[in-house]
Amino acid sequence: MLSETQKKVLYKIVLPLTGTATANISLHATGGGSVNEAYRVRINGRMNYFLKINASSPYNDFFEKEKLGLEYLKKQNTIRLPGVIALYTERNFQLLLLEWVEQSVPSANFWTVFGEQLAALHQISATQFGFETNNYMGALYQSNSFSNHWTDFFIENRLKPQLKIAVEKKLLENKQVFLFEKLYNKLDGIFDQEKPALLHGDLWSGNYLCDENGRPVLIDPAIYYGHRNVDLAMTTLFGRFDPVFYEAYNYHYPLPNNYREQWDICNLYPLLIHLNLFGRTYLSQIDSILKNYA
Repeated sequence: MLSETQKKVLYKIVLPLTGTATANISLHATGGGSVNEAYRVRINGRMNYFLKINASSPYNDFFEKEKLGLEYLKKQNTIRLPGVIALYTERNFQLLLLEWVEQSVPSANFWTVFGEQLAALHQISATQFGFETNNYMGALYQSNSFSNHWTDFFIENRLKPQLKIAVEKKLLENKQVFLFEKLYNKLDGIFDQEKPALLHGDLWSGNYLCDENGRPVLIDPAIYYGHRNVDLAMTTLFGRFDPVFYEAYNYHYPLPNNYREQWDICNLYPLLIHLNLFGRTYLSQIDSILKNYA
């Protein structure tokens, strides 16, 4: 639950939203993931917001990066994201107040719309792979240093940093590191030459909602300009999206012939993230991909 200091900060943030001199605030805990506490905030019995809280250290800019990602994607006007209401940071904690998304059951064309909208997002491009600022993937730092080549970016900014952490934690052995190094030499032959695509960056099944109109909403982005199959690969990592989603996406932005190979390789990054955060449960999946492609 919120400390007294956090409650006072929250009160100062929400009071101007009410247009009144006082506010009655109630909090209801919701799922916050592995990094944050999360609450539904109800004000004066009628106004709803979504509140996220975490400790500033070691993530002193965690919500700042999330705010940037939400606002950057939102202004592309391709797919709905919750609006950012307020961000507050001090030495010991951070608060991020967001628009509340009232959820409902998917409409009949939910997956068609979702596939079409993601294809539209991915057709927003830039001159290089990367992004103007670094951010986070889950609870781990994510470097977005610019590169002209996707495979160079993927190796230097995605795989190598996570491998370093895994080796330091003794979660990987030398033989597995060797297989990654062999894989590096094959990536140019696996990935086609595509323009950088604007990515959500963490598009697993827990990071979308269905709003009150039965339409998709994206949450918790880890944005950058990368290869579009990064997003598509993650939709398969913890249970695939509906087949109609992939059909709609492919219709609006056709996939390469070897997209399944590309998805396997792209998923090495989130699997390494999960290995480093949660342990050896994910090692067998990493080994399986390495043996197939390295």
